[in-house]
Amino acid sequence: MDVNIRPLWAAVLAVSLQAASVAQAKEAIPVESYQVGGLSKPAEILVDRWGVPHIYAATQADAFFMQGFNAARDRLFQIDLWRRRGLGQLAEVLGASYVPQDQATRLFLYRGDMQREWKAYGSEAQSIATSFVAGINAYVDFLAAHPERMPFEFRKLGYAPAKWQPEDVVRIRSHGLTRNLNSEVARAAVACKADLKSDEIRFGLTPSWEAQMPQGLDPCLPKDLLKVFQLATQNVRITKEAIQSAAGEASIRIAAAERIDEITEGSNNWVISPSKSSTGRAIMANDPHRAYSAPSLRYIAHLNAPGMNVIGAGEPALPGISIGHNGTIAFGLTIFNIDQEDLYVYELNPEHPDQYRYQGKWEPFRTVQEQIAVKGAQPVPAALTFTRHGPVIFVDKEKNRAFAVRSGWLEPGMAPYFGSVDYMKATNFRDFKKAMLNWGAPTENQVYADVQGNIGWVPGGLAPRRPNWDGLLPVPGDGRYEWNGFWSGDDLPFAYNPANGWFSSSNQMNLPADYPYKERKLGFEWTNGSRHTRIEEVLAALPKVSIEDSMRLQNDDLAIPARRLVTLVQPVPAADPKAHAAQEVFTGWDYIERTDSAPAALYEVWLSRHLGNAFKKAVLKPEAAAAMTAPDVAVMLDALEKPEALFGDNAIARRNQVLLSSLAAAYDELTKLQGPDPRQWQWGKLHHNLMEHPLAAAVDDATRARINVGPMPKHGGAYTPNQSTYRVSDFRQTNGASFRVVVDVGNWDNSRAINSPGQSGNPDNPHYRDLADMWLKGDYFPLLYSRDKVEASAQQRILLSPAR
Repeated sequence: MDVNIRPLWAAVLAVSLQAASVAQAKEAIPVESYQVGGLSKPAEILVDRWGVPHIYAATQADAFFMQGFNAARDRLFQIDLWRRRGLGQLAEVLGASYVPQDQATRLFLYRGDMQREWKAYGSEAQSIATSFVAGINAYVDFLAAHPERMPFEFRKLGYAPAKWQPEDVVRIRSHGLTRNLNSEVARAAVACKADLKSDEIRFGLTPSWEAQMPQGLDPCLPKDLLKVFQLATQNVRITKEAIQSAAGEASIRIAAAERIDEITEGSNNWVISPSKSSTGRAIMANDPHRAYSAPSLRYIAHLNAPGMNVIGAGEPALPGISIGHNGTIAFGLTIFNIDQEDLYVYELNPEHPDQYRYQGKWEPFRTVQEQIAVKGAQPVPAALTFTRHGPVIFVDKEKNRAFAVRSGWLEPGMAPYFGSVDYMKATNFRDFKKAMLNWGAPTENQVYADVQGNIGWVPGGLAPRRPNWDGLLPVPGDGRYEWNGFWSGDDLPFAYNPANGWFSSSNQMNLPADYPYKERKLGFEWTNGSRHTRIEEVLAALPKVSIEDSMRLQNDDLAIPARRLVTLVQPVPAADPKAHAAQEVFTGWDYIERTDSAPAALYEVWLSRHLGNAFKKAVLKPEAAAAMTAPDVAVMLDALEKPEALFGDNAIARRNQVLLSSLAAAYDELTKLQGPDPRQWQWGKLHHNLMEHPLAAAVDDATRARINVGPMPKHGGAYTPNQSTYRVSDFRQTNGASFRVVVDVGNWDNSRAINSPGQSGNPDNPHYRDLADMWLKGDYFPLLYSRDKVEASAQQRILLSPAR
């Protein structure tokens, strides 16, 4: 491939793609010119002042080629690491200590029929992926010819970026959001030590439901049962020891995931109809809540070609746009909690441990033999073992059992977010809903708004039919518990032009009251509804909703649990001076979690470090309390407000004792953390955000400061609309909204967005961290769409032409 670059730092003429002629003189901005193989006609990228690439191509195939080329130009190390992690090829470049993660990840690759796989996403899916990876590979070729432009991470680690195959985009599944396997094991642990009723304190089930113990299940499971699964699904953790260990003696650290409340990822979205909107047009708002990193998970791009003009965010390693608009409709997503996973437990043949019992007979495991390439060493053989249900993640030799995962992710059409290449081209609700019928993963609430003023909601996700169990616990793999196909997209609820003029979702249980949930059993584990409660009360109270209202609401820091708890504890007489002093701290608080707020600091220390433990001990037997980590906050709040159900005799007095004693303990701890004067306490001195680069632990302090963003004091909390979930051990924010968008449907240039810390993956690029301060303050930039506005804000022009 002939690839070269010519930087120009003078006035240039813009290339008109449609006429292939010079249109007019443009303002002097930096220009890069490339000649690349794989492009059919000249194409152009305008990078605006906020780092958003606006791609203009002569054909749709060229647009996706350009999207891949640009993703590599801006985020190459990130997407190369994504690919290596997903395919199980880390040890090849990072050393022998990554062999266990590679082997674990390979268990969860899609290994089915590729024709069925491509067909599941629509007729153009394969060609789109092919064009996209051709663009990535073109930039990889460019770097081979210009090694001085190689991103510093590759130089630091001593390897070159790999070429992609189209199949890589869809075969990788383990980066998606998983559905309930961890909770199945946690529920079994409580049942082993206590009973299933006690587990309702750990995770309340909605709609109303009681988990049932599957016949023949021993709920006492091995301690390290989920080690392989966690290795397969965690991000890459690069350490000095791991890189330096050529012999493989070092072991990679498994992500600590003990508390579901610390790692639960969610999102908010809403759509407003013209009758409720101050603009007279529909509004779509979305802020997905995911783990933080530098660079961020999301990447904003604009794809423009004949028949396609779509802008918004996706993941940089995937083609298309999953959140945004196409000039006719706007779309945004949150998680819709369908249960797509089951853990199967098998009895092994004592005479032949390579066999398991199924329907009264011994059935052999299927084994796939692979070689894992290792940097500086010989390849390591890997035996990947499968049952008819899925990959084997653990063998318990002591009890003669094996454990395998059946997951929706391994079915055709389940590559996370890739299905957006179909729905992003819809131009009406009918076509959008049709595209969502085959949506696989992650399970989503998609909201919709169009230029005609219509709004709607379409949930999607592969939903297993479980005829004789509820999916809440592991089940024997002997044939008694089998999926009976899947519910179709038409079996899911939806809404179109609701009478109240708006619709919102925040991962809360949102099945309609008349939905046949007992029959379909989509899932019973939903996210705490506090964010949704706050969003509803704000939207309902506004006579008209503006773009600015939506931006404020995405950054809203009012905590509904704080309001409920303080309302409970304030009237209770407190004999303990510390409890009384704590009540005084709460006096007059508006329940907004600002960084300089003393009440917010006290509330959060109370809620996360003291109240939950006191509540567990008060309402559970010791063995049940010890078997779980934090209780479900929603269950706890309901029980504290109506104590008779769980607190027994003298329920109110016992409830009050729990409130006051735990509050006094929180006051005492905060005194030790921030001094004896509550007027000096601040939530932001505890709660902080650090957007960490994957190499942060493997470099010196100066480099770490260059590649990390933060730490910075952070407002909000786990249950505010501006979700700011944190790690209880050190109050570091674990997930929340790094990308936010508010779309003015029809007046597209008036749409707003933010993507923290910045668009670029290059730490030396101005767009690596330039949006972090704006994000922290709740500010946005205009998500420009029209060509004239883009031209006026362009700061860089990238011209691509076909290689001669």
